[in-house]
Amino acid sequence: MELKDAIFNRRSIRKYRSQNVEKNVLVELVKFGMYAPSARNTRSWHFYIISDREKLNEVAEKHPYAKMLKSAGAAILVCGDKSIEPMEGYLALNCANACENIMLGALESGLGTCWIAVYPREERIKLISEIFSLPEHHLPIALLAVGYPDEEKGMPERFEENKITFIE
Repeated sequence: MELKDAIFNRRSIRKYRSQNVEKNVLVELVKFGMYAPSARNTRSWHFYIISDREKLNEVAEKHPYAKMLKSAGAAILVCGDKSIEPMEGYLALNCANACENIMLGALESGLGTCWIAVYPREERIKLISEIFSLPEHHLPIALLAVGYPDEEKGMPERFEENKITFIE
């Protein structure tokens, strides 16, 4: 798959086939995330690979936009490590870059993903931190549902030329 095809065709998948995602595939996705750029090359992230069905269902019940986790084969929780980078803004940016790499890598691997926001909503940060018993220095930024898609979505038109300004 060419990069431009992956960028244009990646969609949020909310319906998954009931099929587990292999551990080695999930590790490969996290590896894609670890090759994302980070501010000052701190690589200030930590990844949790979640296949525990009870935990996924609990998040699906308690997070208002995580219902798709009930059918997802797994999830990847992307956290910023405050012991490496104390500035939350950089943590969020670093983790967002990692998330995009993971989602594009998943598409190439025949998987679907859905990005579930956690940061900066304090109630969501608290919820996810408690469910997964995160150490205090791990700030949950996003949760990525991962699985074999059970839906197809077309490419919407998103190019908006009016949002471009040339400074020459």
